[in-house]
Amino acid sequence: MLCAAPTAPGWTVDEAARAAAMATYDLESLRDSSALKQITDFAAALCEAPVALVSLVETTRQTFIARTGLSETETPREMSFCAHAMLGDGIMVVPDATRDPRFADNALVTGDLHIRFYAGAPLISDDGIPLGSLCVIDTVPRDGLTPLQMQGLATLADNVMARLRDSRDAAAWRAAERNTRRQLTDSEDRFRTLADTMPQMVWSTLPDGFHDYYNARWYEFTGTPQGSTDGEGWNDVFHPEDQARAWDVWRHSLGTGDPYQIEYRLRHFDGTYRWVLGRALPIRDAAGRITRWFGTCTDIHEQKLALHERELISQELSHRIKNIFSVISGLISFAARSRPAFAPVAADLRQRITALGRAHDFVRPHSPASRPMVKQDSLHGLLAELFEPYRREDRQPIAIAGDEIPIDDRSATPLALLFHELATNATKYGALSTDDGSVDVTVAREGDHATLRWAEQDGPPVREPDGPHGFGSQLIELSAVRQLGGSVMREWRPEGLVVIVRVPVAAFSRT
Repeated sequence: MLCAAPTAPGWTVDEAARAAAMATYDLESLRDSSALKQITDFAAALCEAPVALVSLVETTRQTFIARTGLSETETPREMSFCAHAMLGDGIMVVPDATRDPRFADNALVTGDLHIRFYAGAPLISDDGIPLGSLCVIDTVPRDGLTPLQMQGLATLADNVMARLRDSRDAAAWRAAERNTRRQLTDSEDRFRTLADTMPQMVWSTLPDGFHDYYNARWYEFTGTPQGSTDGEGWNDVFHPEDQARAWDVWRHSLGTGDPYQIEYRLRHFDGTYRWVLGRALPIRDAAGRITRWFGTCTDIHEQKLALHERELISQELSHRIKNIFSVISGLISFAARSRPAFAPVAADLRQRITALGRAHDFVRPHSPASRPMVKQDSLHGLLAELFEPYRREDRQPIAIAGDEIPIDDRSATPLALLFHELATNATKYGALSTDDGSVDVTVAREGDHATLRWAEQDGPPVREPDGPHGFGSQLIELSAVRQLGGSVMREWRPEGLVVIVRVPVAAFSRT
């Protein structure tokens, strides 16, 4: 809520925010401190003034937490010069208060203090909240301060703010320490109560990995006697095939401090083994040393079975889609035999469908036995799969180099069409139509875009075709521009065709 500052007409100050900011500083620890007194002493000497103050403007008063040449510790806010100074962008200078309409009738001017000259550097918090000022005062009018005095007063004000920040940080640390001690007093009881109400199995270990606590859910699930799985006994309830793997992962976490996560089979109280997800995180002290590990085991057996069933269904559907590609290719061949004039078109169409089938087979869900050797999100792997039919005995004339970019099933189809057309055209008319010809495919990632460069060499001379582009060129445009959101540029060089495709990286994969 904005309310008018009573001593600064025309300005508005968020007094609630000021009060909250002021409360974060440990002002009592700074009041009359030697560090701030040294600053006011130096400010008075530097500016050749009898009085120097560190003044903090509160709701109804201004408080002098450090002072030189003045016995008063506070005055009402309505008399405050500093309430004006703290709202300025720089040092506020009042050469003669009796001639300044803001202060001519001020009791500090007309009364015993007899203020005539004033200069105040604002004290502003890190988040821009005005707190008060560092000021110097004289009882006789003055023309102002020298440049050196102005610079010095501003520097000293920065030092005052540094002391205030130190007091705030120290106060926050002490408050946090007190709070931590209070929390630690009853944290163990609360933890045990909370852990026993959780549906997961909860456990903890010492820094060396010695298991010393399990909640009630652990003993209910495993049916083991309390205390029997302390230490290293926990590994005995793992499935024999999972014990070595679980130990390796756990030792890695203990050695590195990395979070622990693993799926394994845990012996149920009924004698069966159920899949669980084990997780653990280290607790560290202020020096970064691990003081304890806390972990959970979550029963994921039903989800694991359901996921396995979905994976089998997905593999079966994907396998049927692959078969559909083969059926369509066969139908095209069958139709071409009865219509010889359709044979060239049928051959091109069959090859395109075969290329799409190879791309689909690369990215589709697989079983462990059918999964490709190369990661299924690999652009290099997909291109190698597409170019395999163009291998010549022991030589692959199409070389792939450059950056690796993750792909998914969405981008595999347009990529397959794009590079199939380039390879087919090179086989018919370009570098791959000769025994010595070759192609370099280079992938370069540049920020949020990737450049795919197809460069042919050592083939027959090529020239830009006359007339409109054919169906294959239209497919290239469709794949690169419409489906991948990129651009295509062709260069008909004497040594061979160069095609540069620029595509947003986001078009390759959803992640």
